[in-house]
Amino acid sequence: MKYIQIADVHFDIPFTTLTERSDLGQMRRMDQRKAFKKVIDYAKDNQIDYLFICGDLYEQEYIRKSTIEYINDLFKTIPQTKILITPGNHDPLTKYSYYAAYEFASNVKIFTEKPEKIEDGDLNIYGYGFNDFAMNKQRYKKIKDVDESKINIFISHGDLFGSKQYNPIDLKDINLEKMDLVLMGHIHKRDEFYCGSLISLGFDEPGEHGFIVGEIYKNGEKIISNKKFVRADDKEFVEKNIDISQFDSVDTIIEKINELPGEALYKVNLLGTRSFPIEIKYDLLNKNIIKVKDKTSLKDDKRLKENDKTLRGIFMKKMNQKLKNGEISKEDYEQIVEVVITALGK
Repeated sequence: MKYIQIADVHFDIPFTTLTERSDLGQMRRMDQRKAFKKVIDYAKDNQIDYLFICGDLYEQEYIRKSTIEYINDLFKTIPQTKILITPGNHDPLTKYSYYAAYEFASNVKIFTEKPEKIEDGDLNIYGYGFNDFAMNKQRYKKIKDVDESKINIFISHGDLFGSKQYNPIDLKDINLEKMDLVLMGHIHKRDEFYCGSLISLGFDEPGEHGFIVGEIYKNGEKIISNKKFVRADDKEFVEKNIDISQFDSVDTIIEKINELPGEALYKVNLLGTRSFPIEIKYDLLNKNIIKVKDKTSLKDDKRLKENDKTLRGIFMKKMNQKLKNGEISKEDYEQIVEVVITALGK
């Protein structure tokens, strides 16, 4: 049996917290479609028997009917592939969810919160999904009477590592030693059980993202299993630090940022000290620069001294006292000092 495992696509997630760029959300939503179509095309071209979707296919709060129709139209193009979906905490099977209210293609099976066993020739597939945005009780107390003469597969969405809010699963309770495959969603990083998110959803998800392709079959009494990772997302989120201590202008900063290679999406942290104000306009940056964070501080030069009776010295004395007394934050202190000292000039 040949299969694909995907999870955590999160169709129609807004991406609003990632950037100041208004067009990034739409761009990444198009990337979701592109990556998902790669999955479907792979299934079609390689005669995949099962497509296992391990939860969070979409964002229930934001999903549009047009997106559901797009997904289902793709499902219809692979009628030879059986599609099994275990709803997750972002796309639970509730009374008013599309899983309940929309008629998916005939090759689609959607698990409920009730544990179920599907028998298909030499396969036994055990699974269940979410019926709410949180599910803090494991549904299996113990999978019993496992037929070891067959290939046994467990599929769900949840946490194998202890979270009590999102379907905590004890590997002993799913009879791990008798399961030939355990296919999970929820954790966005790949490991033995999780395939990770189909595309990266932010800077906390570095590296390559995609789906798992596997094959499992019986050779006499022996179960043969192999799998590989297929990249589906052609972009990565990368966080880059740039020390600007030796720079003399904002133009130099912009020039250095724009030298970053174009195949990744960047968050740039500006570090070091400076003697000039920083205000960077995103329309001057390359499209792949989606966030710039100013973590610099003002250089300790003679303009910041308080030991004179000039207007600048009196101002610095008062500001330093406010900072010392906790009346103002370090960040606000630096912003105010920068504006006033720049206005006062040399």
